[in-house]
Amino acid sequence: MGHVGNEQRAELGTYCGAQMQMSRSARAFTLVELLVGLVVTSIILSAVATLAFALSSASTAGEDSAFTQARIRQATVYLSDLIGRCSLICAAPGNDLVIWKADNNGDGRINLSELVYIERGADCRYLHLCTFTSTDDPEVLLADLKSETTKDGFISSYAEKYILLVPDCNDAQFTFLDAAPPATGLLAITFGFEENHVNHPYEIVAAARCRAAHLLNAAGDALVTTDDD
Repeated sequence: MGHVGNEQRAELGTYCGAQMQMSRSARAFTLVELLVGLVVTSIILSAVATLAFALSSASTAGEDSAFTQARIRQATVYLSDLIGRCSLICAAPGNDLVIWKADNNGDGRINLSELVYIERGADCRYLHLCTFTSTDDPEVLLADLKSETTKDGFISSYAEKYILLVPDCNDAQFTFLDAAPPATGLLAITFGFEENHVNHPYEIVAAARCRAAHLLNAAGDALVTTDDD
C-alpha cells in the first residue's frame, strides 16, 4: 500500500507540473505574436494620426476661406459706399483710380484731404486705399489728377495713410461702363483670388449716385471754378 501511494503521489505531481506548464504557456505571448500586435497597433495609430491631420487641414482651409470671403465682402461694401457717395470719379492715372470723396468744406473745389486713391499696384495684385493729410489742405486741379506724377508729389510733401482692402489678389482692373473719368458714373472693379489652388473671379460694380457732375465744365475735363476753368 505504501508503494502504491508513492506511485500515485508521483503521478499526481507529474500531472500538476504539466498543468502548471500548460497554464504558463496559455498566459504568455510568443515573440511572433508580440511583433504582429506591435505592427497592427502602429498601423492603427498611423491611420488615426492621418485622419487627425486631414481634419485639422480641412478646418484650417475652411477658416482661411471664411476669412477671405469676409474680407472680400467688407471690401465690396466699402468700395460700393465710397464710390456711391463720392462727388466725382476724377481720373485713372496709371494703375490708380482717383476719387473725390466729398466737398467737405462746400467750396466747390477739390482739396487734398478730400481725395482718395484706389491703388491696384504695378502688377495689379492688390487693392489699397491711399489718403493724404496736411495742415494747409491745398486745392488740387482736376487736370493735375490725370498725371501719375501728381501722387508722387503728394507722397513727398504730405503724410499718406494706407488702408488694405484686398491683399494678394490678381489681375485687378478698373472698367468704366459708361464713359471715361471724370464723366463716368458707373464702373466695375474686377480681380481674381486664388483659393485651394483655384482662381475665383470677383466683380464689384458701383455707381456714383451723388456725383457733382454739375461742377464739370462743358468739355467735361475741369471744374467750373475761377482757378480751374
